[in-house]
Amino acid sequence: MKGISKIALAVQASTTLKVDALFKQMKAEGKDVVGFGAGEPDFDTPDNIKEAAHKAIREGQTRYTPFNGIPALRQAVADRLLSDCGVDYSPAQIVVASGAKHNIYVALRAILDPGDEVILPAPYWVTYAEAIRMAGGVPVIISAPESCDFKITAGQLDSAVTDRTKLFILNNPSNPTGMLYDGDELRALAEVCVERDLYIMSDEIYYRLIYDGRKFVSVASLGEDIKERTIIVSGVSKTYAMTGWRIGYTASNANLAEVMGNYLSHSTSSPSTISQFAAVEALAGPQGGVDEMRKVFEERRDYIYERINAIEGVSCRKPDGAFYVMMNIEGLLGRTLGGKVINNSDDFSLAFLESGLVALVSCTGFGCENFLRLTYAASMETIKEGMDRLERFVN
Repeated sequence: MKGISKIALAVQASTTLKVDALFKQMKAEGKDVVGFGAGEPDFDTPDNIKEAAHKAIREGQTRYTPFNGIPALRQAVADRLLSDCGVDYSPAQIVVASGAKHNIYVALRAILDPGDEVILPAPYWVTYAEAIRMAGGVPVIISAPESCDFKITAGQLDSAVTDRTKLFILNNPSNPTGMLYDGDELRALAEVCVERDLYIMSDEIYYRLIYDGRKFVSVASLGEDIKERTIIVSGVSKTYAMTGWRIGYTASNANLAEVMGNYLSHSTSSPSTISQFAAVEALAGPQGGVDEMRKVFEERRDYIYERINAIEGVSCRKPDGAFYVMMNIEGLLGRTLGGKVINNSDDFSLAFLESGLVALVSCTGFGCENFLRLTYAASMETIKEGMDRLERFVN
């Protein structure tokens, strides 16, 4: 029998979803395990959004839609981007897909030729590197160390560009670090992209979850030159607690949007019709629930930040946004915990799950050694219990 695709064989499973699956399996087995793995709000989808889905079903909105999304949803996305971010797109420049992860893959397929290079700052969301490879591209990793708040400089970006570089990926605010680039930092990166003629994929799915009164700046708002090269990626999953509804979107120049739409027309076609109508309500309906959720996340962030930094051997920076924190375990390396010698974050993650019954995500899959990602998209009760277990395990 002939072999399987070498490209497919090189793709690794999502580490975050593997941890979440193991956590759910242990829960099903009756084990008292606490989970800080998957990045999924613990809030329920708001009632007005669920009612919009029920209404769509009652009114017979259950058939195929245009492959790039229903007009009402693309208009709602364009309106929301203009209102929140000050960037003006027509509905024809919006492409709706089955989750932001799907949008990222489709955009990469539309941009990359085999062998094209994509600059990716580390730590990075694990899917970026795998999606680049799946699309035939080559990830070029540049380090954004903790000492620099996990952010790269324009000089680093410029130094990584070669004749094969086509795209720079930016996640702002970041998964897994929670850090936010401000307007000046973005402007410097944008100048490099314009000067070196690079596309920039700006994943902004957490842009409404920002703390301490800080303001979000979309890189596409910094001028027409960078806007023409930018692919904004976002969706309704995080902001509206709609992870299972699977609706993401991109905003880009019209030519790229058309190519992405063509790709969708021959692959998955449109997302769920019912989910699209629910997403219209999410984006165009009342927005008060978003700020309430953001306030709760900020309280949880403050608590988990203080608890981690009070435990000897571990530490973290205070995130600016999203709902993740990166825990540094360099102070624990070489120690024996839970019957295992801790040589890296993978060892810690396994030992803590087996002995401490807490699921964390090792950041080796995020291009970052000796760190673990914790999500505070969990109840305060869960966070307190998890921090108590962390303190007992380490001490």
